Amino acid sequence: MEMLLEREDVNPAGPDGCNKTPLWLAAESGYEGVVKMLLAREGVNPDKPDNFGQTPLNRAALFRHKEVVKILLEREEVNPDQPDYWGKTPRSLISMHYGKEVAALLQSRKAVASNTI
Repeated sequence: MEMLLEREDVNPAGPDGCNKTPLWLAAESGYEGVVKMLLAREGVNPDKPDNFGQTPLNRAALFRHKEVVKILLEREEVNPDQPDYWGKTPRSLISMHYGKEVAALLQSRKAVASNTI
């Protein structure tokens, strides 16, 4: 991954046909190191939804990748209240799947406007 990200012809924010970005896929898979590398790159939107409105935080929460959830919640531009196509928000998914520790992180966050796309 590091070698790919060093190449000029690789777009670390480039979406596929469903608007899934490398960050979205890394968050869904729970790849903490890859998530950190991608977030360190300019132009990577940590809150970019796919065609169904699901963000990297949404996917990390759905698949219970606690450390990735924490990493994403550290980013001010990540909105834990952005609903997907079905009305589910990362906050609602996190509340279902996690205990008090991650829920406390969410409670300390204010809703961020979803105009960062």
